[in-house]
Amino acid sequence: MRVLVLAMVGLVVASMAGARGEKAGAFDYYVLSLSWSPTWCAIEGDARQSPQCEADADFGWVLHGLWPQYHRGWPSYCPTVERNPSRGMTEAMADVMGTSGLAWHQWNKHGVCSGLSATQYYDLSREAYGTVVRPEIFRRLEKAVKLPASVVEEAFLEANPQLEPDMITITCRDGRIQEARICLSRSLEPVPCGRDVVRDCTATDALFDPIR
Repeated sequence: MRVLVLAMVGLVVASMAGARGEKAGAFDYYVLSLSWSPTWCAIEGDARQSPQCEADADFGWVLHGLWPQYHRGWPSYCPTVERNPSRGMTEAMADVMGTSGLAWHQWNKHGVCSGLSATQYYDLSREAYGTVVRPEIFRRLEKAVKLPASVVEEAFLEANPQLEPDMITITCRDGRIQEARICLSRSLEPVPCGRDVVRDCTATDALFDPIR
């Protein structure tokens, strides 16, 4: 009996998390994910020899993605009648996303769930990216520092008076500041994040590398 109950709980939890093949356009709000490029390069990008990580790339907070979200869970890989983006369209997003490959992946996994065409999704993603002020102080760093993740959140809140603490979460990975995730309505107004989005990093000495 206990095994059956645990199995049922597992199914419920799985259904609340990422769902595949859901109806495109049926979601509650967006998560705008901004990735600190030097962190991604240190963890993955350097090993891949990504152009995003070249010495003169000058990437700071890049657009990781604009993710359709449910109040509990999120859709992914939704069936869509929309055409896939052309190579030119994905390459045109590299200035804010770092690489055309990321632009393609974000469309393939998340964009197809937006109910938008690829052009509309990329335009909306760029617009969403432009609604958030990335704190300039992080671009001024000349050497790596260790700081509380809460300092990064406070910097975003100060630079964006329209945001409240429950509308943004800072994540860490491998002891480093990883991402700032901001929750937005379908019209790109800030909204409170759902409980499964809030993953506030509690580190007090997270590594923060400077822009290359």
